[in-house]
Amino acid sequence: MISDEELYRQYISGDETGLDELMKKYGDPLTLYINGYLHDVHEAEDLMIEAFSYLFTKKPRIRDGGFKAYLYKTARHMALRHKSRQRLSFNLDDLTEEPDGQILVEEVVQTKERDQILHFCMDELNPDYRESLYLTYFEGMSYLQAAEVMGKSVKQITNMVYRGKERLRGLLEREGITNVEP
Repeated sequence: MISDEELYRQYISGDETGLDELMKKYGDPLTLYINGYLHDVHEAEDLMIEAFSYLFTKKPRIRDGGFKAYLYKTARHMALRHKSRQRLSFNLDDLTEEPDGQILVEEVVQTKERDQILHFCMDELNPDYRESLYLTYFEGMSYLQAAEVMGKSVKQITNMVYRGKERLRGLLEREGITNVEP
């Protein structure tokens, strides 16, 4: 299996397949990560493309094992900059989503309720706790990679993940979700 850094170097040397593979691998997860800042999936998609464009036009030297962290750090900076310029808006697309007809309505309602409670509780967390949990659990980053993305030490990430999990567990229990695993 080819590493991310090899795919990056492949693209830099003129082979388009490197870019295609990296965008397939990181496009959707990176969009979701950015959407956590912006709460606008269309803007998040645009910034995801900008983050890739930045990497492939600036062509920074990336050490082995560092591509994912570098990409997410770039996207984070872009999202924070964009968010500081962003105005509040209402998206009508949120009202038109329809569940798949194959799924039982009851299951959809339960899943949406659980997801809403999780999002509600995550939104109540300290932003650093929320981001460290997201990067390590949802994005599968190591503590070292999350530290690089957030500009923190590994020890700080370890503490934020621990405290974030404890706080999230308490918030979920408050909302009636008692089968929360550590």
